[in-house]
Order: sequence, then structure tokens, then C-alpha cells
Amino acid sequence: MSRYLTLLLLPILAILLAAHVEVNTYHFLSSSHAGRAQVLLLTAHPDDECMFFGPTLTALKKKSDIDVHSLCLSIGDQDGLGDVRRRELGRSLDVLGVDSRRSQVLDQEDLKDNITVTWDSQTIADVVSSYVSEQNISTILTFDEHGISSHPNHVSLFHGTALTLSLHPNKNLRAYALVTTPVMQKYTGVLGGFVSKIRGTLSPVSELSEDEEVRVVVASSMAEYSTALRAMLQHWSQLVWFRWLYVAFSRYMWVNDWVEIKHACVGCMAGQAKA
Repeated sequence: MSRYLTLLLLPILAILLAAHVEVNTYHFLSSSHAGRAQVLLLTAHPDDECMFFGPTLTALKKKSDIDVHSLCLSIGDQDGLGDVRRRELGRSLDVLGVDSRRSQVLDQEDLKDNITVTWDSQTIADVVSSYVSEQNISTILTFDEHGISSHPNHVSLFHGTALTLSLHPNKNLRAYALVTTPVMQKYTGVLGGFVSKIRGTLSPVSELSEDEEVRVVVASSMAEYSTALRAMLQHWSQLVWFRWLYVAFSRYMWVNDWVEIKHACVGCMAGQAKA
């Protein structure tokens, strides 16, 4: 009996893994944007884009009316490999479909890669505000207040983005934060993708009311996971043994959960960043 049940379930599992859950990526967009939407991925270090945001980038890559931008605030020079990592980032973004004309990497003294340093929110907001204005950005995607790995540079981006929103009160600008999941969920790998596909099918985002917190869930297919994996392989200087374990078991290689950074919370977030 169990053998027949396995034979029945395997094709269903294969179909789920092969399919991308269509969770309405247009929830990332400003409600009144005109023409091509400009979406900015704000990261702290080269390799953030594929370690954490791969499912979203591969999903947005398929949208013909969305331009994805990448703004990385450091070259990841903590180990003296900044120039190498800058080039690796360029190759990774190529794999993920981000045009080199829409990517920028900073190398500023006050935004250096450092696991013990919190970056200044105002410095981040100044940089991001400038890019938003120049490129007519309608949506910012970045880390949440826990930074996935609690890296202070990641956390700083959340507070800097919150401050950016407060500096554009009349601009039709939205921002979303990648949700940090509990440790036990972080390493569910393909199982996390499988569960999210089922949930996404049963409760599509489009059914939520305007008053509810919209959690946008993007779950990759096997093909999209492979694309994110190829992007990760461009960061060869970073592929120490535990990164291979991450690639094999991390939920973020398969699933991204997003929540909007609400304007009503901007004041408290910015205040927290200054504390």
C-alpha cells in the first residue's frame, strides 16, 4: 500500500517543485505607477542578492514591464577581497537578469563591510534617496529589522530604508522587508518551498483586504532555484564549506516572504535606528 501511495505522491511533488507559485508580484509595485515599474533591491554585501533574494529576483526577471535595479552599499572588503567580490557581484547579477546599467556598488569609508558595526541611517537614506530620485524608483526591497542573520549591516538597511520613506512623504514610494524566519525554519530547504507552494495555492495574496498586512510569498520552481544556485556559484571567493551547506538547506534559496514597511511605522523605526 505504501509503495502505491509513494507512486501516487511523487508526480504531485514533482509538479509542485516544477511550478512557480504565482503570488502576484505586482503587490511589490506602487498602486499608481505609470509605465515601466522600477524596483530597487537594496543589499549590504556582494552575494546578498543570491543568498537571500534569489526567489524574488528570478520571479521579477519574468515580468516584462518591470526593471529591477541593484544597489549594494559595500564591496564586501572585510577580508581584503573587495575588487574580486565586486566582479563576482556583476556576474551574479547577470545570471539573475539584472542589467549592469541598473546596478551600482558603493565603496564608501562610512559604509564598510564589518560584522560589528551598525551603519548610520542618515548616510544610508541619503544614498538611497538619491538613487530613488535619479532612477524614479517606485519600490524598494531590502532586509527586515532582524537582517536574516542579525548582521548589523543588514539591519542598518532596514532602518535606513524606513528613514528614506520618511524623507519622501509625498512620493509614491513603497518598501518591503524580507521576513526573518525562526532558525528551525531557515534550514528547511526544498521542504520550505514545498510547503509555501501549497500555502500560496490555497491562500493567494490577492484575496487579502487592503486593511490586512500583505505578506507577499515568492516560492521558486526547481528551474528558478537552479538559476539562484548558478548566481551563487559566481561568488567563488565566498564558497567555503558552510556556504555549501547553506546552498543545500537554506529556505531563502527557495522562498522569500515579504511584508510592507508601513509609513505609519517610519517614525518609530527611524528613532530606533538613531538609538
